[in-house]
Amino acid sequence: MRAGDIMVSPVVTVHPTSSVRDAAGTFIQHRISGAPVVDDAANIVGIITEGDLLRRVEIETERNRSSWLRLLTGDEDLAAEYVKARARRVADVMTKRVITVTIDTPINDIAETLEKHSIKRVPILADNRLVGIVSRANVVQALATARDKLEMPLQDSAIRKELLSHLKEEPWSDTWQLNFTVNGGTVDIWGICRSEVEREAIRIAAENVPGVRAVNNHLCMQRPFAPTL
Repeated sequence: MRAGDIMVSPVVTVHPTSSVRDAAGTFIQHRISGAPVVDDAANIVGIITEGDLLRRVEIETERNRSSWLRLLTGDEDLAAEYVKARARRVADVMTKRVITVTIDTPINDIAETLEKHSIKRVPILADNRLVGIVSRANVVQALATARDKLEMPLQDSAIRKELLSHLKEEPWSDTWQLNFTVNGGTVDIWGICRSEVEREAIRIAAENVPGVRAVNNHLCMQRPFAPTL
């Protein structure tokens, strides 16, 4: 398998001029924990994650060091903590050095990249354009559905491509919440859906792709958000 076989596409992104609060809202809305930061020219300029939003003055989680610890901490580190806690724009809190891989990168190289850099997701590029994202969860999904080898024959790749293409044309389908793995004609469906009828519609879409022998539906139902008191 390669990146293109397990990536999630299209990718939820945020803009560098967006507010930190808007970025947090995007995470909640799409049930994600991080997103690439993309400028007006569709170039990746950074990546922002939940970890960048943990220490915030608005919710009184900023880091409060004792006076003696402040003496032991360099001024540059203290200034960086101040920015993380109080900056209002995504551009000021995002990680600017982004690790990326290409759409043809083998899955074992992706796993190694995630482990080596201690990251949870990696953007996927094709011709220097953002085309998808692979998270640790997507790698685990591939492992869960692996048969003898972590390799996907061409016919399986074609099945996945056809299914994704079909669902992207359906107005009721949110493909950014879905992922599919195909091995030997067996399709495994992962992600979140909004209703039981949507869950069944996605299963039927998979069953109608030529070459599909079986479908395993692992979709979870989206939970409604509890009102804030």
